[in-house]
Amino acid sequence: MGFVSSGFVVAVVVLLSSSVLCNGGITSSFVRKVEKTIDMPFHSDVFSVPPGYNAPQQVHITQGDHEGKAMIVSWVTMEEPGSSTVSYWSENSKHKNKAMGNFNTYKYYNYTSGYIHHCTLRNLKFDTKYFYEVGIGQTPRTFWFVTPPAVGPDVPYTFGLIGDLGQTYDSNSTLTHYEHNPIVGKAVLYVGDLSYADNHPNHDNVKWDTWGRFVERSTAYQPWIWTTGNHEIDYAPEIGESVPFKPFTHRYRTPHKASNSSDPFWYSIKRASAYVIVLSSYSAYGMYTPQYQWLYEELPKVNRSETPWLIVLVHSPWYNSYKYHYMEGESMRVMYEPWFVQYKVDIVFAGHVHAYERSERVSNIAYNIVNGICRPVSDQSAPVYITIGDGGNIEGLATIMTEPQPEYSAFREASFGHAVLDIKNRTHAYYAWHRNQDGDSVKGDALWIFNRYWHQIDDSTTSRSG
Repeated sequence: MGFVSSGFVVAVVVLLSSSVLCNGGITSSFVRKVEKTIDMPFHSDVFSVPPGYNAPQQVHITQGDHEGKAMIVSWVTMEEPGSSTVSYWSENSKHKNKAMGNFNTYKYYNYTSGYIHHCTLRNLKFDTKYFYEVGIGQTPRTFWFVTPPAVGPDVPYTFGLIGDLGQTYDSNSTLTHYEHNPIVGKAVLYVGDLSYADNHPNHDNVKWDTWGRFVERSTAYQPWIWTTGNHEIDYAPEIGESVPFKPFTHRYRTPHKASNSSDPFWYSIKRASAYVIVLSSYSAYGMYTPQYQWLYEELPKVNRSETPWLIVLVHSPWYNSYKYHYMEGESMRVMYEPWFVQYKVDIVFAGHVHAYERSERVSNIAYNIVNGICRPVSDQSAPVYITIGDGGNIEGLATIMTEPQPEYSAFREASFGHAVLDIKNRTHAYYAWHRNQDGDSVKGDALWIFNRYWHQIDDSTTSRSG
């Protein structure tokens, strides 16, 4: 405990020594050079098509069940369907298993997709390295992944956090920094907005293909847990496209049925000592909607003796002190925040705002027509809210902040970057945010986070005034 406390104090001292204090928490003194954010050109190496006839490309994996013993493998073939079979085997094993998948295609305006394959590998062993092969019979490609350890209360595990990535030079810097981080992430919690294809004329779906090839160097080797953002909606009736989320639903799978969800955009998974709930900011979430009813039934199922860490992913942040997308998440906050406090959610990660911000533990649930109280207050049963929509997309940084900094805002900075959440046991997790401009091991914001169920002590990082 002494080690944890001293580490926590050091982290806070580092933050205070390099930042400017204001009414709320800390507005970083680091000023990123303002420059135009542009997509990498089509001929960039990161977009290279793998050699060979009908070679699989855009390979990505995600968890395929509730507990981590299945993996969904997805890829695209361009010339013809080819095989949807995946061959896989554990390290040091000579026996190869085979799983049969299927494929689909879609049209979007004047674009026709390649053949998009999905195959679920089941009954995997925990904490085991597996190799897998796709493209059987034509141009096979081999990748690998490591399954998580069995679910348990003191099982350590490290998540990466990325959001609003896109495919610019800054996006490449973000992904490279994540890959080189000495705190090695084993799975990515992705908080929405993937390719930004809809920022191009007619929602140019070729950008979905280039993005898939760009991130393959990570997504083929560790699962990315998907959250949908506004740039996945792709609703464009002016060009005849009136089905929301069309490209995303064809290209990306989630294990929503394993948690009794009726929709792939909201679901839950267990992974090591964490229970991760994914919500959709852009699907109906009001009272009596399917998402509302699912979350109402889901939260009581979380057994904190089995999975102490309760993490929620959304796209639109509930606490945001930037002028971009200000209060866009307010109606969802009003609906669900009382539940998050009741069930002691540890952390809520969001994207959407293209910058970084971390809140103190606050809630704003005291208002009613009698007392009229309507402002965030310190609440040690509330989550820490972290906005990490700073992946580096084409829309650029959110640089205009509200002043003075509100009391609920603990740290904010307009920079691109990524974060890691290193869960140690049922009581402690180490969190660190890394900006792209620094060396791989440099932390722009870091703190120890104490579990709300097992170790509910004050882990705020700024003193409050008034």
